[in-house]
Amino acid sequence: MRFNGNKVVLVTGGAGFLGSHLCGKLLELGHEVLCLDNFYSSSKSNIEELLDNPRFELIRHDVTQPIHLEVNEIYNLACPASPVYYQKDPVQTTKTSVLGAINMLDLAVRTGSKILQASTSEIYGDPEVSPQSETYWGRVNPIGIRSCYDEGKRASETLFFDYKRQHQLEIKVARIFNTYGPRMHPNDGRVVSNFIVQALRGEDLTVYGDGSQTRSFCFVDDLVDGLIQFMESNESICGPINLGNPQEITMLELTREVLQLSGSSSKVKFLPLPEDDPKQRKPDISEANLSLNWAPSVSLAQGLEKTIQYFRTALNF
Repeated sequence: MRFNGNKVVLVTGGAGFLGSHLCGKLLELGHEVLCLDNFYSSSKSNIEELLDNPRFELIRHDVTQPIHLEVNEIYNLACPASPVYYQKDPVQTTKTSVLGAINMLDLAVRTGSKILQASTSEIYGDPEVSPQSETYWGRVNPIGIRSCYDEGKRASETLFFDYKRQHQLEIKVARIFNTYGPRMHPNDGRVVSNFIVQALRGEDLTVYGDGSQTRSFCFVDDLVDGLIQFMESNESICGPINLGNPQEITMLELTREVLQLSGSSSKVKFLPLPEDDPKQRKPDISEANLSLNWAPSVSLAQGLEKTIQYFRTALNF
């Protein structure tokens, strides 16, 4: 099925933070976009500006249930990525990752579509090596409170590669590292949105542990470009491929950046480190450089400024 010579693209989780940006970019490229979402952790406001586009269609559906569509490409992003949401219903989180992958893979087999899995840096757990390359198998607690997400995504990767071997399916597996930007939910518990919202409200910035743990933050526009370049790459390039920004920063350094850019006089409050919280995140993106000619271009300061401005408007500050 084609639309004016362009592709029909399904984005599961398309009304989420990352999915909504991806849907918008695919429309800019001239494709017809089917946005599938059950709105468990997403918002219709994220895609409100897309609803009047004749090449955009919203489908309210849960990926744990099969669906019959005619598409050329599938981006499987459906799964809550915030600990607040995925720990709220851990059984459903695992079902979304595993059953969702099976249903989307079956759809890809039936339609002959190529399919991209939005995997995660949580594949690596609390890593013993840094930076994390795709050859590292990870250090994950299989029975902890984060396991529903970590192990669900690991099982999804297994399914993708088994479908490739068994059905000769064209797959792409992207391991996404911490991503931030406009349309993040203000209460989703992720550190960038937490710090920005707390700073704008004049509240203490909550740092878990001593603040020495690190993350590497990629602005959403860079990440979306990476996903699309990966999908459009040669069939032999299937991954897994890390997508993220290798610029590493401690949580204390991040508080200083947010406070300076927001002009806030908030203080920092230290709380106990959550169970199984990784101490370090830094992607090795040499494979993305080599295979996709991709690297992030938006600096942390530039991205934070855009994200702070978004929250100022969204929260009326």
